[in-house]
Amino acid sequence: MAQIVDTSDFYPGLKFKWQEGMWEVVNFMHHKMGRGGATVRTKMRNLETRSTIEYSFRSGERFERIVFDEKPAQYLYKEGDGYVFMDLASYDQIYLSAEVLGDTVNYLKDNLEVSLDLFEGKIMGIDLPDRVELKIVETQPGYKGDTVSGATKPAKLETGLSINVPMFVNEGEVVVVDTRSASYLERAKK
Repeated sequence: MAQIVDTSDFYPGLKFKWQEGMWEVVNFMHHKMGRGGATVRTKMRNLETRSTIEYSFRSGERFERIVFDEKPAQYLYKEGDGYVFMDLASYDQIYLSAEVLGDTVNYLKDNLEVSLDLFEGKIMGIDLPDRVELKIVETQPGYKGDTVSGATKPAKLETGLSINVPMFVNEGEVVVVDTRSASYLERAKK
């Protein structure tokens, strides 16, 4: 039975059917106008083409929610333009293109456990853990005493992702990164 959601149920990551396609909410904002009804301005990603669009829905519009089957997998390595995962149940190797993975490639490191999102037998993408530990490969040197200022500096991580980190974090350190917001959380515990 199809699960129906409306615009009041939107949250980042919600997947739904709209205009013959499958979409994921990236972000949204409710907007109430002086006269007339409210609208929901939505930025969303097409799960098949990976393109992103912005669209305004009338408040209360209804959609069929997409529920994916999840299959545990482990990232193994990059091969050419694609990425190789191992199905943790059958030990089969699965090759996924960068187009299918989208921005999640910025968090992939060897042996990272993920969930493959399957819809009608087709892999639509992966779900990452909320937090991953990545090593800083390039940043300006830190200074003693820069712990309270709240200032940040850019840092390049081992996967190529660039984030802002506090001034006291140095090159070579491992940090915990929030995969939902691409932001620094803390230094990794040793």
